[in-house]
Amino acid sequence: MSAQATARRLGPRALRIAVGLAVAVVVVVPATPASAAVPGLVRIAVTSASDSTDFRSVTATCPVGKVLTGTGYELNGATGEAVVDDLRPNGGPAAAPTAVTVGAYEAEAFAGNWSLTAYAICANPLAGLVRVLATTASDSNDFRSVTAACPVGKVLTGTGYELNGVMGEGVVDDFRPNGGPAAAPTSVFVGAYEADAFAGNWSATAYAICANPLAGLVRASAVSPSDSNDFHSVAAACPFGKVLTGSGYELNGIMGEGVVDDFRPNGGPAAAPATVTSGAYEEDTFTGNWTNTAYAICATA
Repeated sequence: MSAQATARRLGPRALRIAVGLAVAVVVVVPATPASAAVPGLVRIAVTSASDSTDFRSVTATCPVGKVLTGTGYELNGATGEAVVDDLRPNGGPAAAPTAVTVGAYEAEAFAGNWSLTAYAICANPLAGLVRVLATTASDSNDFRSVTAACPVGKVLTGTGYELNGVMGEGVVDDFRPNGGPAAAPTSVFVGAYEADAFAGNWSATAYAICANPLAGLVRASAVSPSDSNDFHSVAAACPFGKVLTGSGYELNGIMGEGVVDDFRPNGGPAAAPATVTSGAYEEDTFTGNWTNTAYAICATA
């Protein structure tokens, strides 16, 4: 049947419907791009003066309008002779954190100059962002551990810790977010030893930075070789398409004789971080084998 005959048979109204249907099948609706879980993510760094003072403290503050999702630090020039005992995000159970304060002591007498860098991982405001904490008892035990857990319904974006009363004689060797490659973290575990015999009372505090659930949030990790080398460094990278919101580390087998002096997210003031490096030295001579694990908390970019 010819096209003209078909048109006469269908009539004007039926023909308009048929043409409309024919046009509709070729209309393509563009896919909506996935929203970033942590928009505006950047890394801010602030470094102290470099000198031979026994203690130094520095605060990295997020740009105006941004909030803190994670933390980091770096000891420069001390090579295992200084320890960070304060990695403290501000904020509270009803207030979003916006800055992190890092404090470090010389663990042994050290005549050289050294400096301390604080790293703040910052993003545009996240729904439900808060900081929670948990603190151990204060006593003279050689080891203590504590877990800070996010409120029910929230997930962990970043971490922090604080050693109280030990003033350079304690080291954190287990700073571990839970979760995994297919599970969002919801808590952070802090384990700390006395680096040298210390008769006073001291305590440890774990800080958890928590938000409402974020798209694609997981925990990635990487482990160094197990050997007796004095220094171990390892980097954990976020899976493709994800960015770093926070991190952690773990020293295994060294039980208070190792110091993490490089806990460094990459990125910058205009670049979202996607990896974290953990570098650790033996604080005293240690003949056994040990490892260093870096943990990356990652969300959809």
